[in-house]
Amino acid sequence: MRIYLIKIFFLIFFFSILARLFYWQVVKADFLQAKGENQHFKDTAVEAERGKIFFSDKAILATSNPSFSLYGLPKVITQEEKLKMSYLLAKIFVDDSSQIDAEAKNILNSLQQDLYWVPIKKGLDQKTKKKIEDLNLIGIGFNTASGRFYPEGSSSAHLLGFVGSDAKGGQKGYFGLEGFYEGELKGMPGFLRHEKDALGLPILIGKFLTNKANNGKDLVLNIDRSIQFTVEEVLKQGLEKYGAKAVSAVVMDPKTGAILALASFPSYDPIKYFSFSSDYYKNPIVADTYEPGSTFKVLVMAAALNEELVEPDTTCDICNGPVQLGGFAIRTWNNKYYPDTTMKDVIIHSDNTGMVFTGMKLGLDKFHEYLENYGFGEPSDIDLQDESSPDLRPKDEWREIDLATASFGQGIAITPIQMVRAVASIANGGYLMEPHVVREIKDEKNTFEIKPKMIRQVIKENTAKIMTEMMVKAVDEGEAKWAKPKGFKIAGKTGTAQIPVAGHYDPNKTIASFVGFAPADDPKFVMLVLYNQPSSSIFGSETAAPTFFEIAKELFVYYKIAPTE
Repeated sequence: MRIYLIKIFFLIFFFSILARLFYWQVVKADFLQAKGENQHFKDTAVEAERGKIFFSDKAILATSNPSFSLYGLPKVITQEEKLKMSYLLAKIFVDDSSQIDAEAKNILNSLQQDLYWVPIKKGLDQKTKKKIEDLNLIGIGFNTASGRFYPEGSSSAHLLGFVGSDAKGGQKGYFGLEGFYEGELKGMPGFLRHEKDALGLPILIGKFLTNKANNGKDLVLNIDRSIQFTVEEVLKQGLEKYGAKAVSAVVMDPKTGAILALASFPSYDPIKYFSFSSDYYKNPIVADTYEPGSTFKVLVMAAALNEELVEPDTTCDICNGPVQLGGFAIRTWNNKYYPDTTMKDVIIHSDNTGMVFTGMKLGLDKFHEYLENYGFGEPSDIDLQDESSPDLRPKDEWREIDLATASFGQGIAITPIQMVRAVASIANGGYLMEPHVVREIKDEKNTFEIKPKMIRQVIKENTAKIMTEMMVKAVDEGEAKWAKPKGFKIAGKTGTAQIPVAGHYDPNKTIASFVGFAPADDPKFVMLVLYNQPSSSIFGSETAAPTFFEIAKELFVYYKIAPTE
């Protein structure tokens, strides 16, 4: 019996060994083989080159230059050399002499680690690399990467965004084009795999495998370099001249939705983005909301004309004084009143009471419907990462006073890109277009063209013509007529919107704006100019309008448009 039990034990033991051998040699064979290979193979990532960004004329707006990361080998550097090296490197890395000691301490702490390899500094340019090499230091080296470079400096910063580091230390685009087109621009990294010995050194006759990196795609923009430069220069002068907190402008082709220029100040340097407050990163044209004020009147009037509820010569029967609604008195901006004024004159004089009349003719249902048709309450789908879209108040929450104030652009929030897109529908014969910054996406083999996209027809072509003529009259006879370039037919409208503060409107803080297009008969551009809290004058007619006309004069020369009047 005892021998029988011993035989059973040895049989079980024998089959257990067979089962274990089967598990390791068959079931786990692939896993063990891969693990074994990983022990004597080393993978090195091959970074893909980030795609370039070009102006419409193919001039480079963003590209990639070689960038270098400095590393140290603590095991081969003596303590005395570490101390000396830390201060020598700190003097190269830091411009401020008061920060040298702190920088040297950080470098020394890295070199004191009990490791064979430590990172010291990333993102070094060729010039800095040369300075370090000239020191002939022992136990340091460089890895090559690629860093973003913007030949135009801080030009178009709000369009571009910037390239920073993600949570894993890799490159990633943030804001603007760099953020929106991150997937296209970043490419796909490759790798190099080679056999190594027990010390981790390459075996020269060992296996060597490579997987080529796929570089990022290039972007060709609709942005015209000459127009962009003009807009930026005029805005910078205007910011100082009118003492504003901020200024923005956007120029668009009304027929295609192509963005020809877009700029805002204050701005930042996309290469040194980390030196600026994050408040500067967002693009005010697509990310900021504001009350449009009197520029909104052209959209409301166009809606009423389109519904045949009014005509240019329709007279207003409530415009002989302030309009009383729900306990509120609605007045004109200058307390001047024009009894029996026409709709044409309502736009010329920017008459709030006349717009209340127009809004009441339109009615809440139609008013709300046109707001949606103009694209308010939804993103414009412009190809920039940081777009916001304020919601439209639900129709059942509107009161009579809300309809009245919204008819002249108060109590309703929109973004600048939504405003310029809506006015473009008047300029192009009634069509709402999708705005686009990028014209083409290209790689080594293919080119994808982004074609104009029409969203919907908002107003009839004849309505657009009538509204255009009313806007031309507003420019020729309105408050900003003194600044208009002589001989050119320009359609436009000023706006001065008080800024809501703590539940009321501050009479001394405004958003001053001007929106328009030219030449009125065959528009080449539609443009919006916005000043945030100008101090020299609160009125759009004295700040935004002159800036608009200054840019327009340059565009007439650029497009070779001759005076017609």
